Amino acid sequence: MDLVERYLKAVAAQLPKETREDIVAELRDDIIGRIEDLEVRLGRAPSDDEVEALLREVGHPLTVAARYRPGPQALIGPELYPWWLFGVKVGLAVMVCVTLIGLAVRVLVGDVYLGEAIGQGFASLFSGAVSIIGILTVAGFILERQERKPDFIAKWRVKDLGLFELGGNIDADDWSRKLSGDWSEPKAKPGPQVRKSAEMSPVARAVASAIGWTVLLLWWTGLLQVAPIRPEELAGVVDGVDYGRILREIVQAAYWPVTIFAAARVVFDLLRAAAGGSPRLTALGDLAFGAAAAWGLLWIWLWSSLSPVIWVGTVTEFVGRVQALFQRDDPVGGLATILMVVVVWAFVAEVARMVRAAARLVVGR
Repeated sequence: MDLVERYLKAVAAQLPKETREDIVAELRDDIIGRIEDLEVRLGRAPSDDEVEALLREVGHPLTVAARYRPGPQALIGPELYPWWLFGVKVGLAVMVCVTLIGLAVRVLVGDVYLGEAIGQGFASLFSGAVSIIGILTVAGFILERQERKPDFIAKWRVKDLGLFELGGNIDADDWSRKLSGDWSEPKAKPGPQVRKSAEMSPVARAVASAIGWTVLLLWWTGLLQVAPIRPEELAGVVDGVDYGRILREIVQAAYWPVTIFAAARVVFDLLRAAAGGSPRLTALGDLAFGAAAAWGLLWIWLWSSLSPVIWVGTVTEFVGRVQALFQRDDPVGGLATILMVVVVWAFVAEVARMVRAAARLVVGR
């Protein structure tokens, strides 16, 4: 019985003190009963090897002890796992966009060559993916061990389920099929059917937005090292304009406003997810954040270091610069005109979003 006692001691070491003796006594009775049955079948006392084989059937001490411990028996359980996977997909998608933007800026200002940027991009994507998955896993671990799950998990609705069809290109089953050599494409759904299946409820959009803004916040503050833009290291002159200096000055001036904006956006998205995606709360937030973003774009247009490069006084001058860009006869420079269009387009988009938000705030949907 030496083997049995050693086995029981190993199990007991994993058990809570208050229940240890009772569980070990129950387990001892079960094992002794199994050994007696084995002895009857063999017609003799079992050997040590036969006893050890029987104990292996009972289970490893860690596994057996886990059966008696309260609480979750998985890092992330099946109820939370789909949300964790969705969060990983959203986080990775945002990270890829951030990486591409960061590398594009560095290439445009002459900080790195294209080939070097591609190599750095792959390295950044790998380290960033590990960080994002790790952060979401820690968050899932904590949520899994809460007595009360968030409402978007515990009180899900059928129209929330469409979000899990997003990110089909990184679907595990799809990639397993391709790795096995089957590259045939599954039968495509009609366009309206695809759009309908991919619709997200307000709660799902709030969760996705919170994850995306968290990734952006971590990247902006340097906590997520994904192709970081280090303005102090950039030195590039394009069309006679020192964009490296301009970027340094803009980042220095906008660092804390952008940090506060992103952090507030994460908190707001979590609040509206907890509130069930209230239409009026969402509209109020869209108004506030749209106004803040529009003010930031207006600052870039009128008062930032980039303003002298992109500012135009009339619509006619704006259209003229755009036409000159396409005719390859732009006296200011192609990059300056592209940045001008981006800032104007972003400002108009924010104003349109504020108008839509105001309408939703009135009608309540």
